[in-house]
Amino acid sequence: MKDMPTKERILYAALNLISEKGYDGVGVDLIAENAGLKGPSLYRHYKGKEDIFNSLIDLVASHYEEGFDLKNKLGEFPESMDELIENAMERIQFTMHDDIVRKTRRILAMEQFRSKRMAVLTTRYHLENLQRMYAGIFAGLMERGILIKDDPELLSLEFVSPVSLLIHMYDRQPEREEEVLDKIRKHFEHFAKVYAEK
Repeated sequence: MKDMPTKERILYAALNLISEKGYDGVGVDLIAENAGLKGPSLYRHYKGKEDIFNSLIDLVASHYEEGFDLKNKLGEFPESMDELIENAMERIQFTMHDDIVRKTRRILAMEQFRSKRMAVLTTRYHLENLQRMYAGIFAGLMERGILIKDDPELLSLEFVSPVSLLIHMYDRQPEREEEVLDKIRKHFEHFAKVYAEK
């Protein structure tokens, strides 16, 4: 972390601390100390804790989109249901194991009831972005005759919702990772069996 620019060091220190102690459990001095700074020098970079937090959420949003490849993959469609499943499983591995995404998910779970912005972001990242992405993918698969013709938005909700629940189970009980991944894969395989064009 020492090689990072100071502004980023502050954000990553805030991410680590807030994911453990919650927003109200962390002060600016503690963030500064964990970033290797004296408290007052932090104010050269950010106005205060709320500014740090807002900048952190913006940083994480970019990281998530880049790592999940939302921008580049929206125009691409899998060639088969098997490819759909493998692509989805790769995204789940990223979601479950990326340290920044895991810590952010924890922060959103804690802070969604404190902040209207956090509530909106929690809904967006846990459901809406994924549903929108898969609705587009499913519409493309329907056009190509790989998926039966149906409402792509409803199908994407059916595809995504159980996965979100299972990932939250993993967050609470990481020792159940193998079970969670097995259930997710079985869910995807069942979805493919039911909705693939025969």
